Amino acid sequence: MVSERGLQVLRAIVQDYVETHEPVGSRSIVDRYSFGVSAATIRNDMALLEDEELITAPHTSSGRVPTDKGYRVFVDHLAQLRPLSVAQRTAIESFLTAPTDLDDLMIRTVRVLTQLTGQVALAQYPSFARAHITHLELVALAPNRVLIVLVTDAGGVSQRLTPLPVDVDDADTAVLRARLSALITGQAVSDAAERLQNLVAAEDQTKDVALRTLAAVVIEELGEFRQERLVMAGAATLARREQDFRGSIHPILEAIEEQVTLLRLMGEMVTDEQGLGASIGTENEPFGLGEASIVASNYAAPSGTARVGVMGPTRMDYPSNLAAARAVARYLSRMLDEDEAGR
Repeated sequence: MVSERGLQVLRAIVQDYVETHEPVGSRSIVDRYSFGVSAATIRNDMALLEDEELITAPHTSSGRVPTDKGYRVFVDHLAQLRPLSVAQRTAIESFLTAPTDLDDLMIRTVRVLTQLTGQVALAQYPSFARAHITHLELVALAPNRVLIVLVTDAGGVSQRLTPLPVDVDDADTAVLRARLSALITGQAVSDAAERLQNLVAAEDQTKDVALRTLAAVVIEELGEFRQERLVMAGAATLARREQDFRGSIHPILEAIEEQVTLLRLMGEMVTDEQGLGASIGTENEPFGLGEASIVASNYAAPSGTARVGVMGPTRMDYPSNLAAARAVARYLSRMLDEDEAGR
């Protein structure tokens, strides 16, 4: 068992190593912290921490650095989230004020988060799978070209320009709009798609070809609503931090490219009662990301909960990054709530 002083020594090692990127020795701990004991006593505490696999020596006769297990103990029990400065809070507010639409808001979210943390920022889109269709509009741009606009109560908007196999006039367009709207307005995304699929299957192949064409396109767009999406910023920071990774950063770059792995990882992260979570180093090996850590915070959207966070090396400033993720998540929740109230 590690003593209370031993845990405080671990805190000192994590904080100093993150700050200096140098292994931490007992003498530097005595010089920088007021433990009121000798360097020999601190060395004994460090030996016990090493026995518990919370710290390790990267080189013979060197100081010690935290292990992934040590970072886990630090995050779970020792980390104290640092309040954001006035300048940081002002940056969040100015970045996220008055977005043009949900896509713009999500892009702004990751941009401000990577600016605050210097890490790769990740944000899950709100899930539209449980959203309801609030509006369908058809805009005739030519006799055989129609713009389809779909809007959900969760802020999802889809626009698709569609060619038609036959010409339609304004009266035809109004009838098509009415028929499709009657089927899907007020329906959940999945239910709306099922209703349209039944329509397509039931319609006479030789009649209502415009309706069948539009229904098929709307089904595709509803399928896009049901897919999980992730937006990222700051991938270039990995190149500047490559020396912080023990091995290759290529699996991380591949995960950024493909997104599916990161979506799974963020979706499966366990969060505490405050909605904060961290997945550290070797804990991410099942996802091929054993070199990286991710910290995240839940945010509230009209259709449920999603997450926003940052990814970087295990040697990261966990308290500051968690605080930044939490602050951005809270502001994002407020923006989405105000948008929902305004509809």
